[in-house]
Amino acid sequence: MEKNVISSSNIKTLNKDNLSIYLLLVETLGVFIYNKHCMDEVIVALATPPLKSALAIVRASGEDCLKILEEIYTAKLDLSKDKQVYFGYIKDEEETIDQCVVIVYTKPHGYTGENACEIMCHGSVNIANRIIEAFIKRGARLAERGEFSERAYLNNKIDLMQAEAVNDLIDAKTKEAQNLALLGLKGDNSKLVKPLRNKLADLLALLEVNIDFPEYEDIEVANVDKIIKEAKKMINLIDNLVQDGLKAKIIIEGVKVMLIGHTNVGKSSLLNALLNEEKAIVTSIEGTTRDIVDGEMNYQGVTFHFYDTAGLRENTSEIELIGIKKAKKLMKEMDYIVYVLDDINQEEPLHIDKKKIIKVVNKSELVKNRNKDYIYVSAKKRDVKPLLDELMKRLNLEKDNFKNPSINNARAIALLNKTKNALKQVIKDATLNLPIDIISVSLQEAYACVLAILGEDHDQGYEEEIFSRFCVGK
Repeated sequence: MEKNVISSSNIKTLNKDNLSIYLLLVETLGVFIYNKHCMDEVIVALATPPLKSALAIVRASGEDCLKILEEIYTAKLDLSKDKQVYFGYIKDEEETIDQCVVIVYTKPHGYTGENACEIMCHGSVNIANRIIEAFIKRGARLAERGEFSERAYLNNKIDLMQAEAVNDLIDAKTKEAQNLALLGLKGDNSKLVKPLRNKLADLLALLEVNIDFPEYEDIEVANVDKIIKEAKKMINLIDNLVQDGLKAKIIIEGVKVMLIGHTNVGKSSLLNALLNEEKAIVTSIEGTTRDIVDGEMNYQGVTFHFYDTAGLRENTSEIELIGIKKAKKLMKEMDYIVYVLDDINQEEPLHIDKKKIIKVVNKSELVKNRNKDYIYVSAKKRDVKPLLDELMKRLNLEKDNFKNPSINNARAIALLNKTKNALKQVIKDATLNLPIDIISVSLQEAYACVLAILGEDHDQGYEEEIFSRFCVGK
């Protein structure tokens, strides 16, 4: 589906009659409102970190970007070819800036689908900035966060899920997360959504035909049994996608785990043992840990984010009390709460979701009789494997979760759940024998949600939020 673009700056100038026509276009043609800048503008940015290095890359894209390049580059460009590599000098007026290798992409063969170039210069921030300035002097502007990827999306080079995978790949902290992000970048994740989209489109088309042409006897009848049967099939498909997606999301984003417990039970020692470094200060003095200390480690392909907190006790200083309040506030964001004890008789009622709590007895070397309801570790001996194994057991990950494509980001999973709710309403309406046009309303809502996952509904709210997470130059 082609993404039509209308600048929001022009919308403000529309009179009442023209605005009505515009809204009709939006409804019937799927016109996408692009309210940042005109797509014809040339954008330029540093695509590598602004640090001293062997090489730096300056990226530019836009209709006239190669015209600007021809003005400042000594090598003669052959724009009749798709992709070419050149060697020459970048100049601004008569002054030579640097000796550079340049890759030229003619429309639509580059990443953005526009004329584009990537200039590899020596890794001086000053040199990179002067090249950028040379482009800006000739009509380009600095790119915003994620704008190159956004243009790739708007020009149908990637869909919205692939765009999100680009950012996941940049943020990947483990090999496993990287592999899952690459599947998304290749479009394998998007392929999982398309069967659902097609099933919804087929059922929606059948309902619409029955609404518009009820007098024809040779068309398939959209009866209640068929509608319910197809809706249930799609709900089962969604359940499987969500289940696999949530597990992959764990691999990509990691797991948040908080250590809580009374003072001097060894929470800080346990954190140090888990991270295999002296991250937290450990003393025999009660209340040593006053603020939240955090760190992360990788275990069997999963990143665990651990948070050590101030010990729980009644007579606390004002500083400790602040630390405890911060811990209680952060507790809501945790995936699991590790309740650390050195004696099971210390345990007290906690107002926390029981599914999140893992009861851990530290100083296991001193324990003679063990209770199956507790996990036993020894921070002193760095014996923390039982806790890590319990965490992995609760995550219930399988080998396929580390290598198969999945719908694995929060936005897409939320939209799948919204699709499921709309389909439940379809079943409810069909069971009540409501008119087909009423049933069709919920089905249309489900279809719109699936289109939003891929970005085919051109919902700008999603796109702005997504691309704002990107770094400049990507």
